[in-house]
Amino acid sequence: MIRGIWDRETVALLLLAAMMPMALTFLWFGGAGAVSRLALALIVSGLWHLVFMLARAQPPSFAGAITALAVAVLAPEELGVLQLVLGISFGSVMAELVFGGWGRNVVNPATVTLAFLGFSFPAAPWPDLVLPMAWAAIPAALLGVGFGVMSGRIVGGAVLAGALALALGVAPGPVLPVAGVVLVLLVCDPVASAATSGGRWLNGLLYGGLVVLFILVWKNAAPVQIAVSAALFSSLAAPLLDETVIGVWLARRRRRHV
Repeated sequence: MIRGIWDRETVALLLLAAMMPMALTFLWFGGAGAVSRLALALIVSGLWHLVFMLARAQPPSFAGAITALAVAVLAPEELGVLQLVLGISFGSVMAELVFGGWGRNVVNPATVTLAFLGFSFPAAPWPDLVLPMAWAAIPAALLGVGFGVMSGRIVGGAVLAGALALALGVAPGPVLPVAGVVLVLLVCDPVASAATSGGRWLNGLLYGGLVVLFILVWKNAAPVQIAVSAALFSSLAAPLLDETVIGVWLARRRRRHV
């Protein structure tokens, strides 16, 4: 939309507002290291937005701050400044800015950044998130759904998948709270997730199902690595989920009118 207050920057600001409980929790428990990591991510993301703003005469987006927060929280640890700059640059440019900016991208740039860092530097350990981060994800999700910038269906689908796994006796261990953090920071991105009502349910179910699958078969993976990988695959599948839902609806409509 280009008229009224509901433009992309309104959505980005509301997403940032919803994520404030997680951001403040991350900074409180992470101390100076968390502040410096977030500052670096904000600077790199902001510089690339400035470059593309000058090249295309387009305003920068507050969505760059959302990407920076997700990368600061979830990126592998013990990486040098150059490695982080390379990863953030790759994700921001190749997954967002070359498509015309946030709102036109296919995959969440933070998800691409994290996948790139994980594949490029496999020896770097993934972070161990403190439990209060998972608790902070609950009000963040509620605020996002209440503001209308996160899908309650995606959250509900992921929760349903987790509940089914628990009912079947799957022990999620430390992955469960991490999966909740990744759900809010990456999977609920309104741009890179499914757009149809049924697709959003399937998106959440697929994310939760992939998390459970990786828990069962990927024994040596870190919790953040499992959740980020599930977020990447579910994001890539989002267009197919929408196409499937639309195809089913069209088939039912044809049968009714035959």
